[in-house]
Amino acid sequence: MANGKTAKTSKTSGQRSTDSVVFRQGGYRELKSYQSAKIVYDATVDFCKLYVPKKSRTHEQMVQAAHNGKQNIAEGSEASATSKKAELKLTGVARASLEELLVDCEDFLRNNELPLWDKNSPDALKVRALAYESDRSYKSYKSHVRRSPESGANTLICLVNQATYLLRRQMEALERQYLRRGSFTENPYRARRRRQT
Repeated sequence: MANGKTAKTSKTSGQRSTDSVVFRQGGYRELKSYQSAKIVYDATVDFCKLYVPKKSRTHEQMVQAAHNGKQNIAEGSEASATSKKAELKLTGVARASLEELLVDCEDFLRNNELPLWDKNSPDALKVRALAYESDRSYKSYKSHVRRSPESGANTLICLVNQATYLLRRQMEALERQYLRRGSFTENPYRARRRRQT
């Protein structure tokens, strides 16, 4: 990832680096945050099928929070062509949704008298190391989620923490863009004001 900086556009192709924090409008599938949120969603669906009663409020709440996290990143990216403010707001909603999921995972462990892994424990380090795989997907984590309820919930916590870290970096970059340029919808107004003076 490019240290929180926005992507540089190639003069020849007009495309942006896939390591970018912030992409062109509609390029959400290349965002690291979206890729991580998609893994979180897939992991949550599988975890809930295995360990959370389907008709329970918790099941619905966890899956919905994971879905909202992923979906709001996509919607924010689509909104970026007209308003950086809207993109920033939706990205913040995505982060908040994933943080709700984090609380649900912690509640699951506590209510079932299961331990919360220290982030530097051997099990947590194994899961965290998977973030560096070049072809990372939910398949990279499936065995950890399915090993046991304890492993599943703690794996989800690792994944959510990674996704929210990326979203925090993305929001910092978006805030810099917004303060520097403002939204597209505001620019025509400023242009008309200049012409009238």
